[in-house]
This record gives sequence, C-alpha cells and structure tokens, in this order.
Amino acid sequence: MERGEGSRRSGDVTPRESSPFINNTDQDQENYYDGKNMALFEEEIESNPMVSSLLNKLANYTNLTQGVTEHEEYENEEGVTKIRVKSPQMGTFIGVYLPCMQNILGVILFLRLTWIVGTAGILESFAIVVMCCTCTMLTAISMSAIATNGVVPAGGSYYMISRSLGPEFGGAVGLCFYLGTTFAGSMYILGTIEILLTYIVPNAAVFVAEKKEGEAEAMLNNMRVYGTCCLALMALVVFVGVKYVNKLALVFLACVVLSIMAIYAGVIKTVIEPPDFPICLLGNRSLQNHNFEKCVKTEVIKNVTYTTKLWELFCDSRHLNATCDEYFTLNNVTEIQGIPGLLSGVIKDNMWGDYGPSGMLVEKKRQSSVPAQDNSRDIYMPYVFNDISTFFTLLVGIYFPSVTGIMAGSNRSGDLRDAQRSIPFGTILAIATTSFIYMTCVVLFGACIEGVVLRDKFGDSVKKNLVIGTLAWPSPWVIVIGSFFSCCGAGLQSLTGAPRLLQAIARDGIVPFLQVFGHGKANGEPTWALLMTAGICEIGILIASLDAVAPILSMFFLMCYLFVNLACAVQTLLRTPNWRPRFKFYHWTLSFLGMSLCVSLMFISSWYYALVAMSIAGCIYKYIEYRGAEKEWGDGIRGLSLNAARYALIRLEEVQPHTKNWRPQLLVLLKLDSDLGVKHPRLLSFTTQLKAGKGLTIVSSVLEGTYMTLGAEAKSAEQNVKSAMHAERTKGFCHVVVSSNLRDGFSHLIQSAGLGGMKHNAVLMAWPGAWKQAEDSYPWKNFIETVRETTSAHQALLVAKNIDKFPSSEDRLGEGTIDVWWIVHDGGLLMLLPFLLRQHKVWRKCKMRIFTVAQMDDNSIQMKKDLQMFLYHLRLNAVVEVVEMHDSDIAAFTYEKTLVMEQRSQMLKQMQLSRNEREREAQLITKLGTKSHGNLNDNAPATPDHRVHMTWTKDKLITERNRNRSEPNVGVKDLFNMKPEWESLNQSNVRRMHTAVKLNEVVVNKSQGAQLVLLNMPGPPKTKGGDENYMEFLEVLMDGLDRVLLVRGGGREVITIYS
Repeated sequence: MERGEGSRRSGDVTPRESSPFINNTDQDQENYYDGKNMALFEEEIESNPMVSSLLNKLANYTNLTQGVTEHEEYENEEGVTKIRVKSPQMGTFIGVYLPCMQNILGVILFLRLTWIVGTAGILESFAIVVMCCTCTMLTAISMSAIATNGVVPAGGSYYMISRSLGPEFGGAVGLCFYLGTTFAGSMYILGTIEILLTYIVPNAAVFVAEKKEGEAEAMLNNMRVYGTCCLALMALVVFVGVKYVNKLALVFLACVVLSIMAIYAGVIKTVIEPPDFPICLLGNRSLQNHNFEKCVKTEVIKNVTYTTKLWELFCDSRHLNATCDEYFTLNNVTEIQGIPGLLSGVIKDNMWGDYGPSGMLVEKKRQSSVPAQDNSRDIYMPYVFNDISTFFTLLVGIYFPSVTGIMAGSNRSGDLRDAQRSIPFGTILAIATTSFIYMTCVVLFGACIEGVVLRDKFGDSVKKNLVIGTLAWPSPWVIVIGSFFSCCGAGLQSLTGAPRLLQAIARDGIVPFLQVFGHGKANGEPTWALLMTAGICEIGILIASLDAVAPILSMFFLMCYLFVNLACAVQTLLRTPNWRPRFKFYHWTLSFLGMSLCVSLMFISSWYYALVAMSIAGCIYKYIEYRGAEKEWGDGIRGLSLNAARYALIRLEEVQPHTKNWRPQLLVLLKLDSDLGVKHPRLLSFTTQLKAGKGLTIVSSVLEGTYMTLGAEAKSAEQNVKSAMHAERTKGFCHVVVSSNLRDGFSHLIQSAGLGGMKHNAVLMAWPGAWKQAEDSYPWKNFIETVRETTSAHQALLVAKNIDKFPSSEDRLGEGTIDVWWIVHDGGLLMLLPFLLRQHKVWRKCKMRIFTVAQMDDNSIQMKKDLQMFLYHLRLNAVVEVVEMHDSDIAAFTYEKTLVMEQRSQMLKQMQLSRNEREREAQLITKLGTKSHGNLNDNAPATPDHRVHMTWTKDKLITERNRNRSEPNVGVKDLFNMKPEWESLNQSNVRRMHTAVKLNEVVVNKSQGAQLVLLNMPGPPKTKGGDENYMEFLEVLMDGLDRVLLVRGGGREVITIYS
C-alpha cells in the first residue's frame, strides 16, 4: 500500500482501479515477475499482472461474497476465528426452484384466493392471475439477464439494480424492496394470527364483542395483540440464530407442498364423492351456521312442533307465537351443499363477479326470495356480510403479493454451484409452476364450490371452516395446519431477509443516515437492522387487516420489479460492451412490456398508494443524489446520459444558436497560487451568480512546465479547483492543463475548450491588478494577448476588476444599482448581463441604470426617448440617462499622465532591450527559425501608431478623423500653456488619455456608489508597440471605481426585441 501511495504522489504512475475480482489481495502482487523470459515487460508487471497469475486467481475463485460470515465463525478465548467455508454445492432444484416455490405460494392462496374467485368471478379472477403472473414472468426474464451478466453477490435484487442503474436508483429501489419485504412479514404474521384465532382456537380471543356490530373491531384488536406477541417471538428467534430458521425451512416447505397436494386430491375426490358441507339459506341469503345445527325453523317431535335454535336467532322468544323478523317470516330456509363437486355445473354461476359495498349480504344468485319492507335490523341477524367494499382494482392489489417471492433464488446466488445457470432456469420454472397452480385453482375453485361459500371470506356459512379447507382431502385440518406453518415460515424468512437487505444498503454507504444499521453482532448478524425491521413490521401489524396491508407491499414490490425491467432494457438498448448475459432469451421489448405492466398494476391496485410509493422512492433518490456518498459502479444510467449527451452534441454540431437562445457559455480562466489553490474564489462566485446553473461553464487554469513532470500537480490542482467550485456552488466542468508557457496554455484553452456544439462563447477572467508592480511584463502581455485571442475567435470577454471585493453567493445586496455605461454597441451583451445577474438572489434587489454618452452634435433628448423605447421592446426595466460630453480643452493633468506613461514605457523598453542582448548569444547558437505562438520575448521594433483607435460607432469614427485632419494640432490657446517636454508626446496617446480621463470623471461622478459598473472594453492596439499604454488607458478608465466589469462583445447580436 505504501508503494502504491508513493507512486501516486510522484505522479509517474496513474492510480489503478480496484481489481474486478472479489478475492483480490495485495499479497498477490508479489512474485509476478520470475525469470528473464519476460524482461521486456518487467516495468509493467506491477500494474499489469501476468496472464498465468490472472488465470490462477480465476481458478481459485470460490463464488462466496465478501464479508459473508453469518455462522461460519466461532468465538474462543482469543477472539473471533474464521472456519474455512466449504465450496457451495446447491443445485437448481434445492437452491432456486424450491425457495421460489415456498416464497410465492403463501398466505393469499390459502386465505383469500377463494374469496377473490367468488367476488370477481372466474373470468376476472383468471385475468388478475394472468396479469400478475405475466408481470413476474417478464421481470424474471429481465432478472435472469442481469443475474447472468457476471457474478451477483449477496443482496440479490438490490445489488442487481444498484449496479445496473446506479447508487441513486439502487438505494431508492433497495429501500422500497426492503419496505416491501418488511410489510410482507407483517402480512404473513397477520395471516398466521387470522388462521389461529378464526380456525384453530377461536376461544383464545382477548377482546370479545358484546354486540354484533363490534365484532369486527374486536377482531382487529385481537390481531394487534397477538400479532405483536408473534412478531416479538419471531424477532427473538431470528436474533438467536438464523440457523434455526434455516433448519425449519424444509418443514415449512413440506407444509406448503402437502397443502397443495391436498387441494388437488380434494378436487379429484369431489368427482367421486363430494364432501358433506351443507350450508343454510334463508330465502336467498346465506346464514352463519356455527350457532345452530339444523337448517329448519321448526321441527316435529312426537307430533309436537318445537322451534329450533335458528328460530331463536330471528325471533324474540322460542315460542311459536313469538314476534319474528319480517324476512324470516316471509321466506323459507333451504339447505344446499357448499361443495357440489367438479361435475355439478356450478361453474356457470361462478363465471361472473358479484362486487358490492361493505355490509352487503352474501346472496345466492338465481334463488327466489320475498323481500322485506324493513331491513334495518339485518345487521343484527346471523347473515353473512361483506366486511369490506369490493371492486376489481382492490382485488388486484390484494392478490399481487401471492406472486412475489421470485427473487428468492437470486438472493441465494452465493450458495449456488452454478448461479448463472441455476437462477434463470430455476426462477422461470418456479414461476411457470406457480402460475399453473394459481390458474388451475381459480378454475377448480369456481367449478367445485358454491358461490355463496366462495364469497364467504371467513367460512361462517360452513361452520367456521377455512373455505379452501372444505375442498381439501382427507381433512380441512391439513390445509389449516399447513397454511399456519407456511405463514409462520414465510414471516420468519421475511424477518431474516429484510434486515440483511438493510445491512447491505447501509454498508454500501450510499445513504449516510442508515450507516448505523450496517453494524451487528460479531458474527455479522444485523442486530440494529433487525430492530428497525421489527419496528416497521409493527406498523403493518397495527393496521391489523390483511386486506389493507397487502396493497401496500404490492406497491413496493412492483416498484422493485419495475426497475429490474428498466435496468435490463437500458443495458440492452445501450449495448454496453460489458453487457454479455449468458441467458439469451431476453429482449428489450419484453422488459419495456414488463415495466409498463408494473406501472399499470400499481395504479390499478391503488393510485394513491402508487403515488406515495413513487414519492418515497423519489425522495430517497434525491437524498442520495445530494447527500449520499459518491459511488461509481459503471451503471446504465451513466451510459444512458453519455448516449443522450452524444446525440445532443451531434445535433448541436457547428450550428450557431439563435439570438433568442443565446446565453453566455463561460470559459473561466483562473489563477492558482503557489499551493495550487484558487487565487480568486470570488471569480467562481460571480460565475455562479451570472449563470445560476444554466448553460455551459468550463473552469480552467494552466500550469507552466511539462505534463511528464507536473502530471500529479495538475490532478491535485484540478481537485482543488473542483473543491472551490463545490464550495461556491459553481456547476460546470473543470480542466487544468500543463503547457510550456502560460500564453500557449490559455490560447489552447480558448481554441479547444468544449466539445462539438457545446463550446464556450465568452471568456471570464480577473483584471491583473498588480501589473505595474510585476518584475517582468509577462502578466500584462499575457492579458493583452488573451484579449486579442478572444477577439480573433469572435468570443465575448468579461474582465472583472477588484474581483475579491465582489459579493459572495451568501451575501444579499439590499439596495443599490447596477450601472451600465453603453458607449458602443457590440451585440447587446452589456444589457443582457445585468438582467442575468438580477435573476440571482445576490443582485435581485439592485436596480438597473443605463448611461449612454452624447457628443456635441447629438440630440440627447431624442437619444433618451429612443433608448427608453428600445429597452421597452427588449422587456428590460432600467432607468435611462444620457450624459453629454462636450469637446473641451485637454487639461494639463492629461499631458502629465501621458508623459509619465510614455516615460515608463521607454524605461521598460530599455530593460527589455538589455535582457534581449544577454539572450542574443544563445539565440544565435540554437538558430531557431520558428517562433512559438506564445513567444512573448520577440524583439520586433515597435512602430509608433499615430492613428486614433476609437471604439465608437463607424460614423463617429469618420467624424473624429475628419476633425483631427482639420485640426492636426491642439487648440491655439493650448500652445501658449504647453511645457517644452509635452511637445514630443505622441498626440494619439494624448487624445486617448484625454478620452479615458474625461470618461472616468463622468463615470465616477455618476456611478461611484453603484454596486457594479459595466463598461465597454476598448480593443487593444493592432500593433504590439502600444500594449503597455493600452493597460494604462484601461487603468485610468477604471480609476476610483470599486467593482468594475469590462465587457467586450463577440461580434454578434445576443439580445433581440422579437419573441
């Protein structure tokens, strides 16, 4: 490790990626090189292993996941010692098929499928089963493709989704899958208690209703009490040791298999001899027959008529002259068989659904009855009622959990002999088997059982027997006991699997607040995660209704399946090189169909639950995105983003944006200090305020030297710049280049930064404030060359003076103005920039003022009106002011300023000349015939430029030239006041200095208190002889102003009056 860190510090070796092989250790790096046959590659052996050693590592791969230490450890006096784990030997049948079967077949099959068939009818129930089974089959195909595309360690679906779609999606869907598994535990526990209190020991109820209308509430309270006790007991079993759960798994599986066999045996038995389960009908209404034995009103014993217990339930006394319920008086009682058998033809009556509101009586179709006038007391009579309102979408939500559990095989991938073969084959075969069972059960239930019995959810009409148990052979108790232990086992497995899933998510570190759940006991048991799971599971138990909990976990499982399909579709469409599944029977259209089916089932089941589940997933996604640890797993979303970016860049290639779409795409040129830190971080703050996260921002800098020696420093500087960008909330890209000199580096960045149509159109840099104090002329010469470079590239240039005095992104300017001095029109960038700045909260309260300069022959009143109208059409709110600058005599101050400037310039030339003489000998020896683009040490003689370089409009430039020709010298009265040394001054420099001084006086007078002043930036001289004078002119122009932004347009219109 020390050697690796040292090499990274030196910059000579690029840091390696972590090995893609799980059993990789640092010790494997030793003894790679042995002998002299491979001497040619000896310098690369450390970073690139020999093929022989690579194959050796592959051969010794055990397929065990890292950190799996559940019960392969024992504790002795010295501490925890690992016992060698044997290679896994589980095949497809034991490792995948049976676990999937056990997880899929469960509580809904035993407790609710008969009721769903009776309520929805055979056809609609069959449609529900087909929809749900198709959804899981398509998901299994997608899952098989992902699972066979490399090794899937423990974590199952979470691992697959997170590594395929990235940490944000992985974390969000992983937590949804965790919540689904946890609520599944609640559902199984509620199913266990329902079987216990309804069918096994109904007398064990703690709460007993005094009145009939309170029975439902009493039952819910019993479910809560017993459910909480059962949860505590199961959590204790899981805490003590998973090995006990694993040992009982075979028993639970045997219960499921025996129950299924008993159902089919019972169906066959009905053909030969239907079971005797009579039901009692009053008129066409089904009666609860657990309180009476005989389905008659009266009976004759020895020629004496006696009333029965049924009479007492409907009448106020047992006497024949008692007052009875009107419906009881008008209708006769009828006894029919609840299980007429497969050949009875009852399938015709059960073909269509019978939905209804809560409290609706369960009635037999096509059975005659006499309606009563007063039905107000029906609720107190022993009828069978609907306990909840029923409709198709509700039944979809209740049924869907019965097809979940398809991930059981992929969750055990570390224990399989050949996971890439076993997972697809075993999972798909298990889904096919269970789908066949469900479809046949729907048809057989409808063909064998009477409709009123099917719609009787709790078996009240068959003496409180489990309805599916009445069909079973040899006894209903086979199903009751089998379903009880099946639900117990499924609950234990949920409480075992959910904490491990939460622990896997916590250990990945993508959700910071979950890290505490990554810890556990010394042997790896997730203690804290188990407590969290039990707490969430208790919420489901407090809901207390199986029918209310089932749609909740349906949402979470459907979310998980949706993203499994999405992951497969994205990977297939992107055709990433690493996407090479061994399972070949998949297609992206199947994945999209599965994804669409998942979304449809979510909203069919419960649109509000679907929105809540999506909101939870969305919140987790955004949390991980903004606060979670950064992970790079080579996921498909990154590839999708890359493909989308490539497509967009190709569309943008070499197409100039319309003026309406123009926005500053900035290249920010930073200076770095000696520690490679950002010298002016406020430049990044200003970038953030100007861009507000929109458009392109490229932050760059240049290191002087060669990349071979400064590669590590360049990466370090890039990290420092990225840290500064993060601190200043600047969104964009960062690039630090190494060049032989700064001028070449900046030139290359201006020319080549960006990609395709996504290139910068403006350059932002800081004013070289200490250019006068610099020991050499490089700083200001580099600055002027950058100005010339941007002009040649037709790019805008923004130069910020006193950048360290600019507000940070945390500041709020309460009042003040942004003053724009519009001297020349160079595309309208001057007026667009204040508008963009005022979009940011720092500058939002600042007012915008626009000043323009009127000459002697201009109509200032008309100029103001025209400018106001122009701003109105531009939809800009600003105060307009026209400043008149009349021709005036050139002041003595101007001459003195020009004289000092030229004397300083002459001194710099002498210093440069002496330096060049010292270097001449070396230049003669080398005889270099070419010059670098950025060679700033050229000794070309400076030709004085006596032309006036104006930056106004073309008409005013011609007018000024004509005036200068007619007045070649200064005014007559000035001749008498001139000092002798002034006569030799360059008159062009005098006039420029005069312009700078006068304009500065006006700007300082009007805008000294402004928060920001924007000025047109004059262009540099066309020849390099007057460069130092140009810097002086700009210095004078900005003198006395705190915050100044010099703006030079790129030669195109950037603002328009049109929509």
